[in-house]
Amino acid sequence: MLKIGILVSGGGTNLQAVIDAIETGVIKNGKIVTVVSSREGVYALERARKHHIPYAVIPRKAFGTREAYDEALVEHMKAEAVDLIVMAGFLSIVGEKLIHAYSNKIINVHPSLIPAFCGEGFYGLKVHQKALEYGVKLAGATVHFVNEITDGGPIILQKAVEVKQDDTPEILQKRVMEQGEWVILPQAIQLFCEGRLKVEGRRVCIS
Repeated sequence: MLKIGILVSGGGTNLQAVIDAIETGVIKNGKIVTVVSSREGVYALERARKHHIPYAVIPRKAFGTREAYDEALVEHMKAEAVDLIVMAGFLSIVGEKLIHAYSNKIINVHPSLIPAFCGEGFYGLKVHQKALEYGVKLAGATVHFVNEITDGGPIILQKAVEVKQDDTPEILQKRVMEQGEWVILPQAIQLFCEGRLKVEGRRVCIS
């Protein structure tokens, strides 16, 4: 049973998807041992509380540098003996210390089909606004390993989601979450927990 640490910054809908997947048996080989928020008072912490999951707040603004913040995250995750870190709506960009300490053991879910609409500045509704402005017919979600490039790590899973003519950013965001993010994030976690992911350069091979 692998120990999972979840990083959050907001409402925690992706956290809830992972919790639900564990409780329904979609994720069989993993257990959430800590939820860490970069902000006080976010609803994600209430979700953790309701499911009796230990949580902590490590605010980014409390640290002068990204390196110091990274060090605090590494210390926390090591103290909890975490095997896999999941960035589930985590809005702080992590640095080299955390990435190197957990090489190919940090995954992120992003609300687009990478490499479209990704990188610094592309988060939340901004992603869906840009997709609609561009006129794409397919949106989607991507789960990838985290490296030093924002949204640039090797891709684990992707799922396309239809864009409809009368979509607003809010409507498209909801559909991408429900049909994309909440489906492939638990799948990717279970694949990792089963030891079925192997990174070869930019490719992730699934056995």
